[in-house]
Amino acid sequence: MSQQPVALITGAGRRFGFELAKSLIAEGYLVFAHYNSSRDGVAELEEHGAIGVQADLTSRAAVQALIEKVQAQTQHLDLLVNNASCFFTNDVVDDEPAALAAVFEVHVQAPYLLIKGLQPQLEQTGSAVVINITDIYTDSPSTDYIAYCAAKAGLANLTQSFAKALAPTIRVNGIQPGPILFLPEHDSEHRQKVLAETPLHVEGGLEPMLQAVRFLRDNPFVTGEFIKVDGGRALLI
Repeated sequence: MSQQPVALITGAGRRFGFELAKSLIAEGYLVFAHYNSSRDGVAELEEHGAIGVQADLTSRAAVQALIEKVQAQTQHLDLLVNNASCFFTNDVVDDEPAALAAVFEVHVQAPYLLIKGLQPQLEQTGSAVVINITDIYTDSPSTDYIAYCAAKAGLANLTQSFAKALAPTIRVNGIQPGPILFLPEHDSEHRQKVLAETPLHVEGGLEPMLQAVRFLRDNPFVTGEFIKVDGGRALLI
């Protein structure tokens, strides 16, 4: 009898993480849905069978506690998606030392610790996949978000390093999203500007991201690679 597939998604309470968790649950996965402060989306996921796990990813001790919670409830892990993110302008990180630290703790330190800490569970399946959500600005950084872009570039480097180190039992890939889903605070002028700089001229929505996850999960001969899901915007920035 085949065992139920298990996934851990960080930042599962909203937007892409939430939709991915719902999609995996519908496919029969047991999903560990990580969140930091807001339980709104996670509470809904729990109603469908997910296991909510809280952790402040800026804290190494909290990440270790998260690892131990997962290990206590499963011996194997089929899919790890490092999706959680924090996004600060230069002005914020210049004025708030904690914000500068957070972008590297959330995007580099936490994924590193999760991959290393959960390696035994990932190896148990023999075909596990890690997917790191980076950014199109990894390759062409924005001067308005220097620390954020540097941290995402660090995550991209981790992706390739772990792809080499963990092969052949664990595959590690990344997704670089573009204008997938605007935030509520993005006004009409901002949206029009972004779409004008995107060759396909549309907001992508979350389904293309879900399709990218399925491809990277299901194609057994892809590791250390990145998929841009951006409507071609990386061509113009």
